[in-house]
Amino acid sequence: MSIHHHQHTHHTIHDMKAHLHYGWNRDFPPILEVESGHSVGFEILECSGGQITKTSTASDLTKLDFATLNPVSGPVYVKGAEPGDTLEVEILDFRALEWGWTGVIPGFGLLADEFPEPLIKIYDLTGRHKTEFLPGIELFIKPFPGTIGVALPETGHFSIVPPRKNGGNLDIRHLTRGTKLYLPVWVEGALFSVGDTHAAQGDGEVCGTAIEASMEINVRFKLHKGKTIAEPRYELFAPPTPEADSRGYYVTTGHGTDLYKASQNAIRYMIEHLVDTYGLTPGDAYMLCSVAVDLRISEIVDAPNWVVSAFLPKAIFK
Repeated sequence: MSIHHHQHTHHTIHDMKAHLHYGWNRDFPPILEVESGHSVGFEILECSGGQITKTSTASDLTKLDFATLNPVSGPVYVKGAEPGDTLEVEILDFRALEWGWTGVIPGFGLLADEFPEPLIKIYDLTGRHKTEFLPGIELFIKPFPGTIGVALPETGHFSIVPPRKNGGNLDIRHLTRGTKLYLPVWVEGALFSVGDTHAAQGDGEVCGTAIEASMEINVRFKLHKGKTIAEPRYELFAPPTPEADSRGYYVTTGHGTDLYKASQNAIRYMIEHLVDTYGLTPGDAYMLCSVAVDLRISEIVDAPNWVVSAFLPKAIFK
């Protein structure tokens, strides 16, 4: 581990494999102690932990070891952090994106029953702002960490897969450069970890994966003493999706008494639209929904039915 001194002390954690952990456990020993105001650079391994490579085929997704999915780097001990405080994590920047992947993993995803076969797509991410999904379809590269959080107050080991009150596998696509994430502190030192970096995603991550990619991430910590929150919050300092907004949207809706089923229907109808209008295969359309389409709750007060909308940005089509 090398430490560089800037105006604000910055620490860089190298040798990412040596600092990975799986799941949340308040008894994991910290790999680094920092002061409030310090920044840390992490080298993040994509969510398969190296099981998927840029030459992988779809069949590799059937052999995944689920025990080593979503490795996170950390934990980092923030001096002075105590239960009841809030830890502010400012997302400073991302670097060194080379390639990424999206996959349909059998048994996983919003429409798992309809897509039982594995599918994979590999991307070149060296183009800084955009990457090709298919000829004529280009996605905006907007990196963010899918998994980011602190230790839970309960003792024991907790799976990394579901998000929780500590943050964790939030998959919030808006945690891009410049965003501030506020996390409740549950244990002394907070014990912050981060991983599962994505190059792009739609709200919902409906097929179960985004553009999964290894990269470097820099964050800055600030401790808010005595400020207590129950669950994570975040703050954006600019419009979240100006690139996608630039040419409007095509929107499908689903309704019903169950938000999950309404979301499934909105995505089914969007897949139908993508197949009919752009000639995509259903599998490609499903993956495109995961990386580019935003699910929104349009209405949740007019019982017995709620409405979910799926927003497809027209700007991704040449």
